[in-house]
Amino acid sequence: MVFILFSIGIIEVNAQIKDNPVKWKSSIEQLTGDTLQIKFTAMIEKGWHINSQFNKMNDGPLPTTFDISASEQYALAGGVIEPKPLERIEEAFDNQKLYYFENEVSFFQKIVPKTKGDIVVKTVVSYMSCGSTMCLPPETEEVTLRYKVPDLTQTPAQKESSLLWIFLGGFLGGFLALLTPCVFSMIPLTVSYFTKNGGMKKAVLYAVSIVIIYVALGLSVTLTLGPDALNALASNGIVNFIFFLIFVVFAISFLGAFEITLPNSWLNKSDKMSDKGGLIGIFFMAFTLALVSFSCTGPIIGSLLVQAAVSGNVIGPAVGMFGFALALSIPFLLLAAFPSMLKKLPRSGSWLGRVKVVLGFLELALALKFLSTFDLVYQLGLLQRELFIAIWIVIFLLLGFYVIGKLKIDDEESISKVAISALIPSIFIFSFVVYLIPGLWGAPLKLVSGFLPPSFYKEWNQEKTSTVSHDPQKTVKHAQSCPLNLNCFHDYDEGVAYAKTVGKPVLLDFTGWSCVNCRKMEDNVWSAPEVLEMLSNDYVVISLYVDDTTVLPEKQQTTSKITGKKIKTLGNKWSDFQTARFQTNSQPYYVVVDPNGKQLAEPIAYEPDVKKYTHFLQSGIEGNK
Repeated sequence: MVFILFSIGIIEVNAQIKDNPVKWKSSIEQLTGDTLQIKFTAMIEKGWHINSQFNKMNDGPLPTTFDISASEQYALAGGVIEPKPLERIEEAFDNQKLYYFENEVSFFQKIVPKTKGDIVVKTVVSYMSCGSTMCLPPETEEVTLRYKVPDLTQTPAQKESSLLWIFLGGFLGGFLALLTPCVFSMIPLTVSYFTKNGGMKKAVLYAVSIVIIYVALGLSVTLTLGPDALNALASNGIVNFIFFLIFVVFAISFLGAFEITLPNSWLNKSDKMSDKGGLIGIFFMAFTLALVSFSCTGPIIGSLLVQAAVSGNVIGPAVGMFGFALALSIPFLLLAAFPSMLKKLPRSGSWLGRVKVVLGFLELALALKFLSTFDLVYQLGLLQRELFIAIWIVIFLLLGFYVIGKLKIDDEESISKVAISALIPSIFIFSFVVYLIPGLWGAPLKLVSGFLPPSFYKEWNQEKTSTVSHDPQKTVKHAQSCPLNLNCFHDYDEGVAYAKTVGKPVLLDFTGWSCVNCRKMEDNVWSAPEVLEMLSNDYVVISLYVDDTTVLPEKQQTTSKITGKKIKTLGNKWSDFQTARFQTNSQPYYVVVDPNGKQLAEPIAYEPDVKKYTHFLQSGIEGNK
């Protein structure tokens, strides 16, 4: 009988009221923890209400429900949360208690992403709008929310800085390529053609064609490998070892042992196409230059692409090749515009071959960086800091002697006098050698901190274990050393447990053996007296290496909720922890938390400014009081 009267009331009210007194709006946002949060907000007209999810009246107003579609893109973290509802006794329904909301109310649902792509969440909200005595028929609201998961590789500031250095590296590489015999000898011939056949217009098309060719090469690297593969290159030990071998081959080629060339059939086909004239002919003239000069530019291009790829930036290879092509094309434009400058160009000669040899020494020095990364990731102890520096000293000594003519490669002519053009570079080279020597005994060598192994990865005076002894009554030992002889932990749970006993804030240092900027922060920022004092006395430092290859015990191996991949190593564990907790996997990344895990300050990434980093640490200390 009660239900019949209730239904009659619904029909009567529905006949009188056409507009729904409840309006919904929804949003999805990123929390500081490891989840996203969906917010459903109901705006209710005065005199009306909607019911709680937990309203369970028999034969009465229906509860509000949220039917969130299941998806492989995310997992639900608990149920829909609502605030404390109002309540009253409904005499019309046998004095049952009604739980409801008026004016405005928000419901919350947390989800955990399982993918790096966009997330689409579909929800059906069912509810009943009720007045003081009567209710409208049940309504449904279909909600579709889209959320773009942030790029988990680098912060925007890091990306911008990384791309700038990649571009500058490419531009310098293009300039060096101009000084090789394969390219330099082509400049007068090509420019003379332009001055006689079309002038600046063809020169501009030629330059644009060069840019298009090399940028397309950079894009092909990205499209072939994909962003995920590019992001993984920097920390993959085997890949870094392969890059080491590639750089050694490039170095030997530049030193004159052999030339890296492309098939003659490619050159012949491109040369025929260049004879057609017009836009296609100009383009293939540029393409012919790229093929002919490959024996000189190939090692430079390969080195640039490798460096850009391991930066983890998706468009890095294209940006690097744009810088390379721009530097390579500018001389053709300038000389076509001002043909008289051709007479001022230095003549081709043996100096061009010497430029190649110098590049060979530099390639050999850079190759050690990749071998060092391989050694660090697997903790083999083959190329520790002293040996790395010693090899660099020998390489740059040989380079210096070569530049002043005291070292000859194969059948090169002897140099009786040292030219000014050779003397000045040799001064810088020998000065660099002198600068490196104290590094054998522990000098920080800040100028090259990003290239060298960490200061604690050394043979001499190296302790097998480091001891955390903030409290003289409590001592904790662990296997890995810490930067600047700091006391630190390499396990999150152990570090937090210790922080609770001493009441100090925690600095989470997400780092990596292969991370160049991590080494720069440790050598240039952490070493500052004010920073080092706070890290030593006011913080419990937990350094988590995201590329640590130590295999976890089988019982601790799990599947990531973020990526769905198997977590097999310590590095996998800390990388997944960083991604889930802080929605980034860039390194370095610093987070200050209290002993209970509460975040005390906005996290900070690579920050070379000592004052800003000091302020960051100080804010954590103040927040922990």
